Amino acid sequence: MSALTAVSGPAATAAPRRRVDTAWLRERGMGATVLVAAISTAFGVLLLSTTAFLGQWLRSDPYIGGGETVTIVVGILSVLLLGVAVYVAAIVTANTFATIVAGRTRRIALLRLIGASARSQRSEIARQGLTVGAIGAAIGLVGAALAAWGLIEVARTVLDIAASVSVVQPVLLVPAVVVAAVTGAAAWAGSRRVLTVTPLQALAGSTPRSHEEASSSRGRAIAAIGLVVTGLALLALGIVAGLVTPAGVIVAFAGGLLSFTGLTLGAVQVMPPLLRLTGRLFGSSVPARLASENALRYPERSSRMAIGVVMGVALVTMFAVANESVKGVITASGGGDMPVEMAQLLDTFTGVMMGLVGVSAIIAAVGLVNLLTIGVVQRRRELGLLRALGLTASQVRRVVLLEAAHVTVTSLLFGLLLGVAYGWAGAQSLLGSVQIPPDWSSPTFVAPGMPWVTLAVVVAATAVLTALAAVVPTRLATRVSPVAALAE
Repeated sequence: MSALTAVSGPAATAAPRRRVDTAWLRERGMGATVLVAAISTAFGVLLLSTTAFLGQWLRSDPYIGGGETVTIVVGILSVLLLGVAVYVAAIVTANTFATIVAGRTRRIALLRLIGASARSQRSEIARQGLTVGAIGAAIGLVGAALAAWGLIEVARTVLDIAASVSVVQPVLLVPAVVVAAVTGAAAWAGSRRVLTVTPLQALAGSTPRSHEEASSSRGRAIAAIGLVVTGLALLALGIVAGLVTPAGVIVAFAGGLLSFTGLTLGAVQVMPPLLRLTGRLFGSSVPARLASENALRYPERSSRMAIGVVMGVALVTMFAVANESVKGVITASGGGDMPVEMAQLLDTFTGVMMGLVGVSAIIAAVGLVNLLTIGVVQRRRELGLLRALGLTASQVRRVVLLEAAHVTVTSLLFGLLLGVAYGWAGAQSLLGSVQIPPDWSSPTFVAPGMPWVTLAVVVAATAVLTALAAVVPTRLATRVSPVAALAE
């Protein structure tokens, strides 16, 4: 009886501990997703802390007039910029998880073969996205809070500002919660291909969808066309409304956001023709032709890499063109000369804004490096076959480098075009109702200003990004022997 009692005790009835599987955290792409979430959260926390500090300073300084108005404007700009950063991070994260899912096709199919449902697999990926988003958000929150405290203390000491703001505020949790939730939602959106994986695919390798398969999604194409058409209509409406009131820029902003979302959704249809045009710039050598064909054969992979660079280039170009266009209007209103103080103020404001927008460009750059690396890892068998067919290690490295250059050059040109168009539309919708002397006529046509120095910097930065993005993938492409790669 005592033996039976011993067996039925707490030690025997306790349920066995379930082992938590964290191996997926070491998968290619997860670390970069944590980095993207951390950057986005840190950006939001720093924006909120800086805005609060500036508000306290403006309210406490008796010599600065209109402090409340300036605080409201700065707060609105902070929210808009945070929204842009979260938007870019969401697209980068969705593309990253879509690429990860493409590499897991065979494993997902095996699980489907033994009874797992597509919905359960997709829910698991969404939970993984929420987990890495929460990890990145926590890192960004702590790091940004410490950085904000240091910057505020330096500003108070160096600039002799009496304002004081606590860096431990409940409102600073908002960016962290938003980023974590958006990362989980982006992972869910990027994992939609799970629903199409069949058990029979367990017998095949994990390859991206071909051009024909990617182009066959009519629902996605219709949604993309609808968003682009609606966005362009709102953009035109904002420009027309801007001839009467500066509030037209709000309508134009909504139109720009919708139209670009449509371009992002329909990137599989938009990017291949552009990639085909730029592919001719790289010559007719074997590596160049292989790089061009790789970009066109699997448009989903190349489109995911391209759209992040397009976003970064378009954002920076948009603000630079809008600033140059505004300077042109002010110069015209001054009879051909711009006051030095006004020019310095505009340049300073634009520099700060472009520095903040640069965070979104950094997020997009992280996405390019991440997707290129994942793509090479998933194509080891293909690259091993090229080695077996006679290509040298240096030629394989050239294929990867030229493919990265192919995508970034196309993205650069497309992003510059979009940035100029959006920048002019923003300036026109904002200043179209301004009366310019000596005629004092209205409406006003705002000529698009071209910031050549900024554009040259964007081109140079894109070239550097291409070189850096290809460093790790080119090493991975030749690290494995052809025999080992073909055996996978």
